[in-house]
Amino acid sequence: MAGRAEPSGPAACGGAPGLLPLLLLLLSAAAIIPRGDGQNLVTEDVTVVEGDVATISCRVKNSDDSVIQLLNPNRQTIYFRDFRPLKDSRFQLVNFSNSELRVSLTNVSISDEGRYFCQLYTDPPQEIYTTITVLVPPRNLVIDIQKEIAVEGEEIELNCTAMASRPATTIRWFKGNKELTGKSEVEQWSDMYTVTSRLVLKVGREDDGVPVICLVDHPAVKDLQTQRYLEVMYKPQVRVSQNYPVQGLTREGEPLELTCAAFGKPQPTDMRWLRVDDEMPQHVVVSGSNLLISNLNKTDNGTYRCEASNAVGKSHADYMLFVYDTTATTEPAVHGFTQLPNSAEELDYGDLSGTPVPLNASTEALPTVQLSNASLPFRPDSRAGEEGAIRSVDHAVVGGVVAVVVFAMLCLLIILGRYFARHKGTYFTHEAKGADDAADADTAIINAEGGQNNSEEKKEYFI
Repeated sequence: MAGRAEPSGPAACGGAPGLLPLLLLLLSAAAIIPRGDGQNLVTEDVTVVEGDVATISCRVKNSDDSVIQLLNPNRQTIYFRDFRPLKDSRFQLVNFSNSELRVSLTNVSISDEGRYFCQLYTDPPQEIYTTITVLVPPRNLVIDIQKEIAVEGEEIELNCTAMASRPATTIRWFKGNKELTGKSEVEQWSDMYTVTSRLVLKVGREDDGVPVICLVDHPAVKDLQTQRYLEVMYKPQVRVSQNYPVQGLTREGEPLELTCAAFGKPQPTDMRWLRVDDEMPQHVVVSGSNLLISNLNKTDNGTYRCEASNAVGKSHADYMLFVYDTTATTEPAVHGFTQLPNSAEELDYGDLSGTPVPLNASTEALPTVQLSNASLPFRPDSRAGEEGAIRSVDHAVVGGVVAVVVFAMLCLLIILGRYFARHKGTYFTHEAKGADDAADADTAIINAEGGQNNSEEKKEYFI
């Protein structure tokens, strides 16, 4: 055992009787050496990992050929000059000179930890100590997961344990590249520490296949980690795509082909088409995930839904169909998809990871809501862009009507102006009718209509 003292007497010196008085002299001298920092002795503390090699160096500045010796924590002499009285083969002489005594200790263990003394036999004697600190890396690193398979929206518990380390380790958690925060507990047993860190994690569908990493920070080891891959089940994610027509309007008499794609874990086993709030037309052909209408007509207008389900739950995607007349030629300004959540819970999660969904649970349809998150399932709409096109047409019509009205008002103003301009000047009345042939004014008044004759006709009688 390291640091064990050998028996005194001749046997301790390997049968060399001449060394016994010298050892006695050394022991008596060691008992009277004062403790303190020597002015000429220099040494450093040593930190070593268990099982590695520790090197102890006792150096002398301004050496005067004084004797140097090294003692263990029990104050047993390890080396006296270049002689090793302590029969522990783990101690080996690395260098000896008048100015240095350097010793290595192999296969270091916890029992070797403590203070080692360098002594210099001067007048007065000098002594300085160096401390060996032994680090013990965790012997085992284990992640324990509460549930091997989780359902989206559930909270799961993971525990990472680092056993038998010295000093206590620091445990860090990562999910992919994102660092998470756990809660650690430390247990001490003898000189060793066991640390357990607990992590509570709410999982979603995006966590499926993502590694959860437990990483240890410890001075005795680098990059010590272990990981577990999450397995998360989630309800289907449904998407409806329009195969024909690829772009443009869905016109009366033309065909329409839709395809429904669903992805989930486990993979959806049940997929079906239905028409929302109405019966499916008889001429509609459904083949697996495809829906075909060979001859569109106005009665086909409505919302067509693709539903998919698995052991976790049910989801759907809707397609809104609007059939145009055969004469319609206006192309939609924007042709695309409207996007819908499958349930009220999904409004809180742009990635559809959502809230917990119990097994065999179904999701209720919501009114049409247009969202911008591209991870939501698509809801094709044959009227996509129709509103923009109609809006642009309405603006053109209104602008044309306003222009016509303004033009008509301008024309009316011009006509009225010309009319009043032509009737401006001298106006003639009929009061002097027949007066043109009269010789003078009096004759004109007499000959004019309403003149004398009228005066004769209009007579007044006084009673």
